[in-house]
Amino acid sequence: MEKKKKVIVGLSGGVDSSVALKLLIDEGYDVEAMFMRNWDSALNNDILGNKDIDSEICPQEKDYLDAKKVAEKLNIKLHRIDFIEEYWNNVFKYFLDEYKKGRTPNPDIMCNKYIKFDAFLRHAKELGADYIAMGHYARVIHNEDKSYLLRGVDSNKDQTYFLSQISQEQLRNSLFPIGHLLKKEVREIAKNLDLATADKKDSTGICFIGERNFKEFLKNYIPAKPGLIKTMDGTVIGKHDGLMYYTIGQRKGLGIGGLKDIESNGFYVCKKDLENNILYVNSGHDNDFLISYSLKASNLNWISYKPIEGRGYQAKFRYREKDNDVTIKFIDEDNMIVSYPRGARAVTEGQAVVIYDGEICLGGGIIDEVYK
Repeated sequence: MEKKKKVIVGLSGGVDSSVALKLLIDEGYDVEAMFMRNWDSALNNDILGNKDIDSEICPQEKDYLDAKKVAEKLNIKLHRIDFIEEYWNNVFKYFLDEYKKGRTPNPDIMCNKYIKFDAFLRHAKELGADYIAMGHYARVIHNEDKSYLLRGVDSNKDQTYFLSQISQEQLRNSLFPIGHLLKKEVREIAKNLDLATADKKDSTGICFIGERNFKEFLKNYIPAKPGLIKTMDGTVIGKHDGLMYYTIGQRKGLGIGGLKDIESNGFYVCKKDLENNILYVNSGHDNDFLISYSLKASNLNWISYKPIEGRGYQAKFRYREKDNDVTIKFIDEDNMIVSYPRGARAVTEGQAVVIYDGEICLGGGIIDEVYK
């Protein structure tokens, strides 16, 4: 009799990974679970000398207890592992460095690349795993010589955007048990099994910030530098708290509403001048200053095959946005120009551009420059 394939599931304490665990058990795999602890507020704050920062930023202990309840109910062994140092070096430092450059990073992408599908995978292999599995809304096809990452069936929850920097080898060792399901179906399964996570709210935002005010958190690590807010024609209309707090296309939180003598349909962030510390805004959701037609990206990663220059593909410039029709031109192995002749709104430096060939997520890069 052939030995069962062993799978170690990343059990986060949420409903998605809980149901992923159950589905793998039903499929006949030899299943164990592992809970990752990636952030230690007290330790990390001590490194930087920030003694006054709330040590309860990320409620990981509550998540661990929920994961433990699920594992016990399903009679599955649960491992607990710390990746605090790896997370600090590969995700949080990146996060801070990008904000210092005036960009808007996506740490979840780096967490997948360096933690969930690298540090986690290596530890799972040490425990004898043939595969790891996560509760992502994505699908994978494993052919004899290559694996392909496909969009999740639930288009509103598809998480391939966040998986765009993983490698072929990482994908080759991965399963996504809930990728064929809708979110409501996942919750129904959890409720029918009476799992502790069935009605648990989805986590939002970045783990190490949690429910904490973003500005308050960030200023503990990067000194705020207030400056002027100007319209694109150079008119001073207010003051900003620090360029790092704003992102392209942002409207809320600018503190410049109700200005007299200035016609406005709402002001939106259009540009950040890091050298002169000026935040530029303009009126109107779809004003011309927010529309771009091409971009330059680096840190290129192709999961299963490299796109062909000049051929049409689809791209996302941020999570959950609609597909954009694009063509690609390579500058070299690590840089490309992505063109989208129909134009796109608020494409942002530091975010990922993710390329799709229909249902297949090919990978992508990090946006460095945006061209109007």
